[in-house]
Amino acid sequence: MAEIILARHGETEWNVEEVFRGRLDIELNETGIKQAELLAKYLSERKIDAIYSSPLKRAVKTAEIIAGYHKLDVEITPGLIDFDCGEWHGLSRQEVKDKYKKLYALWVSHPDKVKLPEGESLNDVRKRAMSVVDNVVAKYEGTVVLVAHRVVNKVLICALLGLDNSHFWNIKQDICGITTFSYENGQFILTRHNDTSYLRPIHRAPLDDF
Repeated sequence: MAEIILARHGETEWNVEEVFRGRLDIELNETGIKQAELLAKYLSERKIDAIYSSPLKRAVKTAEIIAGYHKLDVEITPGLIDFDCGEWHGLSRQEVKDKYKKLYALWVSHPDKVKLPEGESLNDVRKRAMSVVDNVVAKYEGTVVLVAHRVVNKVLICALLGLDNSHFWNIKQDICGITTFSYENGQFILTRHNDTSYLRPIHRAPLDDF
């Protein structure tokens, strides 16, 4: 049996400001580093066989802090990189609402039908991210941590639950939260979702799903 822990990276200033991050290489802020340290301590007594990360700094830093407790190298994989937002990169949510009214309305109502201008669709994300999961469960029988991003993890959670991408907005994973699946006999089973119990020392209300 294998276990997959889907971890979302710690906070950045653009999470707080609700700016579309995508492939832009934004670093963790001070709170994000504290969150990653609390997550790492929470996982420190678990036996972890491997840690994979998106190549972006905010994910890599989170993964490296976790790896520090386990004497593991972080495996960087492009399959976990954040959603390619195309023309939305670096724009605030309000700017996108104003400039791309119809497309943003479709994104909110039917995200599975959207391909962002010069960017990706959720199906593009699903194909590349699931290839990482498939490779991991074929290679390991223990616990593997995948450190990625909001969109990537939400899409993966849908996929592992057997849901299509139309259910994207039915799932939330908070910043630096973890969602855990076991894998046995060819089936993924959700065992824990959006656990952020270890972040209580920060005394911070969760941000919106953005």
